[in-house]
Order: sequence, then C-alpha cells, then structure tokens
Amino acid sequence: MIKAISYWSMPGGLEGACPVDAAMASAKAAGFAGIELCIAEAGILTPTSDEATCSAYATLARRHGLALETMASGISWGCSPTHPDAAIRRRSIALHQAALQRAAWLGCRAMLFVPGAVMIPWDASYAPVRYDHAVDWAREAVAELGDTAARVGVDLAVENVWNGLFYSPLELAQFVDSFRNPRVGIYFDVGNVLNHQQWPPHWIEILGARIRAIHVKDFKLATGTLSGFCDLLAGDVPFKPVMEALRAIGYTHTVTAEMMPHDPTLLERTSRAMDQILGM
Repeated sequence: MIKAISYWSMPGGLEGACPVDAAMASAKAAGFAGIELCIAEAGILTPTSDEATCSAYATLARRHGLALETMASGISWGCSPTHPDAAIRRRSIALHQAALQRAAWLGCRAMLFVPGAVMIPWDASYAPVRYDHAVDWAREAVAELGDTAARVGVDLAVENVWNGLFYSPLELAQFVDSFRNPRVGIYFDVGNVLNHQQWPPHWIEILGARIRAIHVKDFKLATGTLSGFCDLLAGDVPFKPVMEALRAIGYTHTVTAEMMPHDPTLLERTSRAMDQILGM
C-alpha cells in the first residue's frame, strides 16, 4: 500500500491556496509516497482548470516522485446533488462531470464523490432532506456521473461521510451494485463510521472489491462530535484489524491521511503514525 497525504492537510489547503509544487515538496519531505489533490469551485484546481494545468500538476508529481492516484472533491457540501432545488442538483452534476475530466487529465484512477446529504452537521443552513428523496437524487447523480466516469476512464468513488446517508455497509454496497457500472465504486473512510456504532474492519470485509480508495482518520468515541477527530493513533479506530482487513481483500493502492486543520508539525506526526499503521 502507498502512504499518501491529502492536499487539504497542507497550509492553506482547505482554501485551495497552497501552491501545488509546495504541497508536493512538503509531502515528499515528510516521507509520503503519494498526494491527493482536491478540487473545489475556487483555488488551485477547479472544474474550469484546463488540461495544460492538470498535465503540469501530473508532471510535478512525477518530478517529486509522488503517486497521484486519487482526487478528492468537496463540491457537494456547497452544491449538493441531493438538494431539493432541481437547478442546484443539475449544477452539482455538471460540476462533478467537469471534475471527473480534470481527474482524468491528472492521471488519477479514482475521484472521491460525496453523494449529497440528508443533513450536514456543520451547516445549519442546509435544510434536512427526506431520506428517500435524497437516495433517489443521489441515484440520479451517480447514474449520470458513472457514465461520465466510464467515458473518461476514472472510477467514481462514493465516500461514506457524515451526511445522514448510507450508514450501513449493506445499503452502500447495494446502492453501488445497482448501477452495474464497473466505474462506480466506494471511497472508504475508516474514521467516519466509528461514531455511528459501526466497526471499520467489518465494512471493509463487506464492501470488498467495491473499495477503490482509502482515507484514514482517527476518532475519539468519548467526544462523539466533530471535535472527536484527532491525530492518528490517538483515538479509537482499530487500525491493526483495519490493515488486516485491507490485506485480506487484496487492497494495494493509496492509503491517504486526511488530517485537518494544518499545523506546523502535522505532516511529520501523521507520517510517523502512518508508518506504524501500515506496518501493522
């Protein structure tokens, strides 16, 4: 497996303000073998970035000796594919179609996709969406984006997140399988299920080959809120069984630490913890 770090973990990364060359140099210096770039409506990588820019970023990754296997998108948090407003849903799909093309130009094999939300814990302005409506709209989005993914040659990897959707591995597996599209898979975040009384290794066993990419975070159950996310190995995620489960399903790709917000020693601390985790 390949030890990788999220662009969002860089200084200014959440704002899309960290130059890509600097982000890659920092990742390499901290001992990472891969980096995950992140697309947003504003910043260094957007749905309007041209092919030359994406090719330049891919060249930089090769120059730094970093794998660039995945790209993350947080676009759904501000423009949800399950919003009750049909115009917003259409805009979200269009933005993600463009994002998939950018992922292909970067040479990525998969793009993280947040499939919408019933509720967004940190955004009180997002009115709750009825669950069945959210699933129907998520299905419409993934069906269309899956066709785009197949056309450009990138996997659309649906992530499990704190969005009120798909909190069961059985439901998520059935949702992905329903498309009968080999380009539709799952981006599994091991830190996102623990607070919902779920055991990450069991999700890995159930989801199996549907998993196209892995995020790692840690979480303190005693906190139980967004503040519970913490340094790797400082929380309750059972990393040894997680690693055993990943090896059992034959996973060999990037394991990307998604650690936020940045601080001066975050990359070094995370790199050391990742070495321990990957060695378990």
